[in-house]
Amino acid sequence: MIEIKNIHKNFGTQTVLNDVSAVFDNGKTNLIIGQSGAGKTVLLKCIVGLLAPDKGKVLYDGRNVVTFGKKERLMLRREMGMLFQNAALFDSMSVLENVMFPLEMFSDKSYDEKLKRARFCLERVNMIEAQDKSPEELSGGMQKRAAIARAIALEPKYLFCDEPNSGLDPKTSLIIDELIHDITKEYNITTIVNTHDMNSVMGIGDHIIFLANGEISWEGNKEEILHTNSKQLNDFLFSSEILRRVASEKI
Repeated sequence: MIEIKNIHKNFGTQTVLNDVSAVFDNGKTNLIIGQSGAGKTVLLKCIVGLLAPDKGKVLYDGRNVVTFGKKERLMLRREMGMLFQNAALFDSMSVLENVMFPLEMFSDKSYDEKLKRARFCLERVNMIEAQDKSPEELSGGMQKRAAIARAIALEPKYLFCDEPNSGLDPKTSLIIDELIHDITKEYNITTIVNTHDMNSVMGIGDHIIFLANGEISWEGNKEEILHTNSKQLNDFLFSSEILRRVASEKI
């Protein structure tokens, strides 16, 4: 579980996050949504430790990472998996080598054990046949699946996904969403997804927080979101064709 308490973040005179508090439970896909400039990316960076909040706490199972030193942060990194917006695979490495990379960096296992783990992760995302390919030979969806395999290589307790469906077609996006959701449930991971994809919201939104003007304006799940009375949230949601269609089907 990850809990954030009273997070504040300013850049100069601009307030980006104002007293943000939330709980992200294990085994759930926790989504952060909001318009551009709402503070989603800054909040995610504060949670993973890429930015330090000006005030507040970020608790990983009760551990306040804001107070961590370099050595403690390195130890925590071994418990984290990251899925970046552009997949961020290394072109100079094969798919298998990309998945092995975090194991080489943070694991004390033998080479054979690392190889076995990397191949297991590729099998989990149905990518084992592409293990010897270079990332540039893969489609966008295959790159994202390879990146998910890399993200779970260290058997993380916490998984962070930044716009995982960016640049993907709707069918491929659905595959990526389902894979993230299934892995979260299967391994009881605390997963946090920063997204603007309303298909993801309605498909895997076990827990959703809506940021507006640096504050949490609404919080709930994918069933509750269609019945919200929040004008800000409705204006955001119903600018999306998928939400209009889903809402009409439920009437």
